[in-house]
Amino acid sequence: MRPVGSKYLLEEPLGRGATGTVWRARQRETAGAEAAVAGQPGETVAIKVLKEELANDADVVMRFLRERSVLLRLTHPNIVRTRDLVVEGELLALVMDLVEGPDLHKYLRENGPFSPVGAALLTAQIADALAASHADGVVHRDLKPANVLLKWDPDGTAEMYPMLTDFGIARLADSPGLTRTHEFVGTPAYVAPESAEGRPQTSAVDVYGAGILLYELVTGRPPFSGGSALEVLHQHLSSEPRRPSTVPDPLWTVIERCLRKNPDERPSAENLARGLRTVAEGIGVHASSAQIAAAEGVGALLTPDPTPAQVPGTPGTSDADPTQVLPNNAAAAGLAGAAGAAAGAAAAGAYDPNAATSVMRQQGNDQGGDAADPTAVMPPMPQGPPQQMPDAWGDQLRAARDRNEQTQVQYLAPDQDPLRRRPQRQVAQPQQQQQQQQQPQQYAQRPQPQQRPQPQQYAPPQQPARPPREPREPREPRRRSPNRMKIPGLGCLKGCLFMIVMLFVVSWLVWEFTPLQDWIGTGKGYWDQLSDWFSTVSGWIGDLGSKTGN
Repeated sequence: MRPVGSKYLLEEPLGRGATGTVWRARQRETAGAEAAVAGQPGETVAIKVLKEELANDADVVMRFLRERSVLLRLTHPNIVRTRDLVVEGELLALVMDLVEGPDLHKYLRENGPFSPVGAALLTAQIADALAASHADGVVHRDLKPANVLLKWDPDGTAEMYPMLTDFGIARLADSPGLTRTHEFVGTPAYVAPESAEGRPQTSAVDVYGAGILLYELVTGRPPFSGGSALEVLHQHLSSEPRRPSTVPDPLWTVIERCLRKNPDERPSAENLARGLRTVAEGIGVHASSAQIAAAEGVGALLTPDPTPAQVPGTPGTSDADPTQVLPNNAAAAGLAGAAGAAAGAAAAGAYDPNAATSVMRQQGNDQGGDAADPTAVMPPMPQGPPQQMPDAWGDQLRAARDRNEQTQVQYLAPDQDPLRRRPQRQVAQPQQQQQQQQQPQQYAQRPQPQQRPQPQQYAPPQQPARPPREPREPREPRRRSPNRMKIPGLGCLKGCLFMIVMLFVVSWLVWEFTPLQDWIGTGKGYWDQLSDWFSTVSGWIGDLGSKTGN
């Protein structure tokens, strides 16, 4: 167990997030008057211990102390109450009420999406909490299911109460010492377009987060997703959410209005809660015709907030105090006297904010103090061409270039150039080969290039002379066997004879093993029938020849 301050004792961790760790803790003694809730010894609380890099940043500590009163007075039935803030050495911690229940993210993963009526009523309670915080000038800026705790009704009913937590954490984490250029505070899947672009932020960023949360309650997933944070942010800036088929028209009107890219077109948190309850009554099973008509006209209820709460510290806003105008008599007195007179005039109410800005006179050495010297004028620059600074890198390149010798170009004869020699395969008679060997090969002389003034530094590589190729003996033609005889058409004749034999055999089988004899009705044998057919055909041919002769 680890003590936190003198009044609290950490017991076990409950969860870990991007800004710190939530612990189950126990109160050791009653808190003092600086705490919002005094508590009793032995009471169980939840303590969020911020990370060390937040606690070590002076700007975060100043914000922590400055917003202490704002966080302690932020109370609502749907907001986890902040009981106390602890600052001790390098430790910053928020003491909150302990909510025994899962967060909305875990509940969705275990039980699936809500019905349209249940999602509308649950988001309406979250919108009530946002409206209360916006009225106090506090913008959550990191609304997501993981920051919504579900508290069951203590009366034993099955009704759940969403409790919004981590108010002010995004404000503390958005410190100039911790955030860098082009970074934002929040989760990519739930961040508003103006937050992603670094534009001025208002309470409309929470309404955008409520629209994404409502979409996830109905469908089980956020409207925009991707493989990287940049891809998700690009969809927030340029893509429109896809409408699921299970979302009724009035509820989709609310989601679409909350997810507008222009923050001035989004409804206020108060009007969002009123519109969601109207939709829940109109899309229920027992809805009357008047309730259905009111749900269909919910767009008229979703009016924007005329004076949205500004997020301090974002572009367009400033955390600095307004500039104070010194009274008119500040120029007649010294620096210390002017400061005292300004403080006295402001305390007495004689301070004139519309007075002209007074110019303090120059402090000389006659005041008896260490006054700063007047602004000295630097001597003029000498006239003339600017001196060129030596280029170390150019000198190194030039030295390396001088060390390398230049490449010499030379021309080779075709018989010495290996790239120009192409072996040619020629088939010639022995007599022609002998004539070619007797006649020397002639090459066209290449025009010699003009001699360069630089002497040749490298000797040309000497290639060994190849011996002349010996002529090959002509190949003798292949002699075929004198006993081999080729008969044209023999293969076709064999095929015809084989087909005739096959037809003969098939016809005999058909005649003997089929009732073809009975069909013909002759009762003759196979051979008798063939001889009869042969005699008939020969007689018909003979008669045809006799008729032709006559």
